[in-house]
Amino acid sequence: MTDFHRALHSLRVWDTALPSFDPASAPPEPLPLFHDWFTAAAAAGQTEPHTLSLATVDEDGRPDVRTVMLHDADDRGWHFASHATSAKGRQIAARPEAALGFYWPVQGRQVRIRGHVTTGTPEEAYEDLHARTTGALASALVGRQSEVLDSPGTLAEASAAAWRRAEAEPDAPAPTWTLYVVEPAEVEFFQGDARRRHVRLRYRRTADGWTRELLWP
Repeated sequence: MTDFHRALHSLRVWDTALPSFDPASAPPEPLPLFHDWFTAAAAAGQTEPHTLSLATVDEDGRPDVRTVMLHDADDRGWHFASHATSAKGRQIAARPEAALGFYWPVQGRQVRIRGHVTTGTPEEAYEDLHARTTGALASALVGRQSEVLDSPGTLAEASAAAWRRAEAEPDAPAPTWTLYVVEPAEVEFFQGDARRRHVRLRYRRTADGWTRELLWP
């Protein structure tokens, strides 16, 4: 057995007390429950609960996934941002559908979202970017996300120049920075159980609103 396999087999899942979840008490729409679970995860000490997995599909139909940050969750949907020229931006432009996945192991909870992706206005993208840190602005000003990089030195030079501009021009625009909103068609809430009797509650959007249904774990 290799060190990798010894480490892999030594790990345990949810080695802590898990909260209970009664799906009968869930609200008629998914957003309030997401807000409650997100707040509970943060209060329980979950590291970076606002990070999520974002899955898109490329031009050949192959799935692609990466970790991004949640910027908001409201009646419009779940918000994140990136460059329109990035790989994810190009994929969304060609096929505006996405899946999101949150995992909060401190409480044994997951939330999965699938839906259509729309873009916010340029004004919303500008406000989103400039509500963040100088470092975030500098990174956006560097741009060229997902392009091939010839050397770390080239990145260091571009980053240094972007930091200087961000500090001198805190209102500097980043034209390709785009706010994306996933309009949910399905939202699933997963509550882990130590005896593997996991609770899965799925919300499906219909013409009449939201339908709730339990799923086998």
